[in-house]
Amino acid sequence: MEKSRRTFRWHYLLLCLPLALLWVPFYNRLEPALFGLPFFYWYQMAWVVLAALLTFLVYWLDGRKA
Repeated sequence: MEKSRRTFRWHYLLLCLPLALLWVPFYNRLEPALFGLPFFYWYQMAWVVLAALLTFLVYWLDGRKA
């Protein structure tokens, strides 16, 4: 019987990047504004898009190894 070998998949670490949102004092400010939106709002919205892209990237990288 062949033993299952677990390998470290570095791309799972990409899913930890959105943890930057947990440190609220970093982005709790008004400047720099982007198109009239305070930093507080556009920073969070940028992470929504970035987190979705990172999730897709990890899914795609994991599917290639299967």
